[in-house]
Amino acid sequence: MAEKTRERAQHPEDLSRLVVERLNAGDVDGLVELYESDAVLALPDGVVATGVDEIRAAYARLVADRPVFQPGHQAPALLAGDLALTSSRLPGGTGATVEVARRQSDGSWRWILDQPNAPWVVSEPAARTNIAG
Repeated sequence: MAEKTRERAQHPEDLSRLVVERLNAGDVDGLVELYESDAVLALPDGVVATGVDEIRAAYARLVADRPVFQPGHQAPALLAGDLALTSSRLPGGTGATVEVARRQSDGSWRWILDQPNAPWVVSEPAARTNIAG
C-alpha cells in the first residue's frame, strides 16, 4: 500500500491551518507529521504529551468524537533563524494557541512545542503619562 503524501508546512503559519484541516478530517497520522519526533503538546486537561507516540494517542482520543474545529486568527510568526513562534487567537476570543516551530532540512516546518489552550488576557491600556513632566 502506498504511503499517503500530505502537504508540508512551507511557512510556520501553515501549521495552524494544517492542524485544523487534519483535525476535521480525523487524520491522526497527518497531525503527528506536523510535529518533530520529540515534540511536546500541552493538552486541555493539563496532561503533557511528549514524543510522537503520546501525541498520536492524544489526537486519537480527541478526534474520536469527530468534533468540528474552526481556525483562529493567525498572528504573523516571529522568526529567529530556524525557529519560529506562532500563535492564533481562538474563535470567540476565548483563548489563544502558542507554538514553537523549527525549520526542517527540507525547508518545511514542524512544531516542537505546542500550547493550544493558552488563556487570552486582554487588559485596558495603561494611561499615558508624560515622563518629561
